[in-house]
Amino acid sequence: MNKGIIFDLDGTLWDSSEQVVAAWNMALAKRPETDLQITVADMTSYMGKTMEAIAELMMPEIEVSIRLDIMKDCCNMEHEYLHTHSGILYPKLEETLKKLSESYKLIIVSNCQDGYIQTFFHCNPQIEKYFADFECPGRTGKGKGENIKLVIERNNLDKAVYIGDTQGDCDASDYAGVPFIHAAYGFGKIDREGPKITAFEQAIEAAAEIME
Repeated sequence: MNKGIIFDLDGTLWDSSEQVVAAWNMALAKRPETDLQITVADMTSYMGKTMEAIAELMMPEIEVSIRLDIMKDCCNMEHEYLHTHSGILYPKLEETLKKLSESYKLIIVSNCQDGYIQTFFHCNPQIEKYFADFECPGRTGKGKGENIKLVIERNNLDKAVYIGDTQGDCDASDYAGVPFIHAAYGFGKIDREGPKITAFEQAIEAAAEIME
């Protein structure tokens, strides 16, 4: 049986909130349409949302086309900044991924722009080899639930589980029809009881309980 574990990225595999805030504030400072500067608390509240949803939350008073253009500048600056200022991997991430990869295909599905997951791999080349695939709305134009279904089909998975930290991750799992494991050490809470991990290495046992 072909089994896979699909991961969210921010708040599940790493924390890049401080680095992304720094990059976005540099981009925002160059735009005359706004004097907005964001905080890490702001960024935490955006985690798990699409770029369009974040733009609306950040700049509801600005015309849609302009705020999306501002977000494009923020994302471009983010990629550039993260290449030299990496986010922080959660403890025991590499050794846990190595162990999981012996039994499962590992995949990332995140609500991010195209290039962000690639930047994550650039910053952490030692762990890229453990992942068989990745997807995001920046490449497909699809929501997270649809992208989970897409990678399951593309990788011929008979059984899969999604691990993420936000309510949006939980909802996407429901949409895709796969079990959800809450990464409770991350940025979000969910509205129901269910499987959860409080440290990344617990994913080994949590996944086994669901899929074996």
